[in-house]
Amino acid sequence: MTNVHENITEILLLIFLIITFLQSGFDKITDWKGNLSWLTGHFSETPLKNTVPLLLGIILVIEVIAGALCAVGVVQFILDGQSTMAIYGTILSCITLLFLLFGQRIAKDYEGAKTIVIYFMPTIFLLYLLANK
Repeated sequence: MTNVHENITEILLLIFLIITFLQSGFDKITDWKGNLSWLTGHFSETPLKNTVPLLLGIILVIEVIAGALCAVGVVQFILDGQSTMAIYGTILSCITLLFLLFGQRIAKDYEGAKTIVIYFMPTIFLLYLLANK
């Protein structure tokens, strides 16, 4: 339990990322058609309009990998107090959020972009904590 107490902030933030990205990936898998339809409309007036299915697939894979790495990071923290997988998961989470932010900005969905920033702030804070361990 010492590892949990010493790393509780990092563990809680990792759980936040696990929930965020694995739920998002699960949603994309279970409602691919709905997500694709909405995003096709969302990006219909952008340079990304012809690549929506490919980009959705890429985001799905990255989200699932990020969530899985964060989950392994939690286990690693609990077992031996190490942060290697947590760092990888957090970096990939940051990259994913930057991709999503880029998409929202390209689509000129500034309200959606603001929402991504809300997720980015605790994620970059977690990266700061992990990098300074």
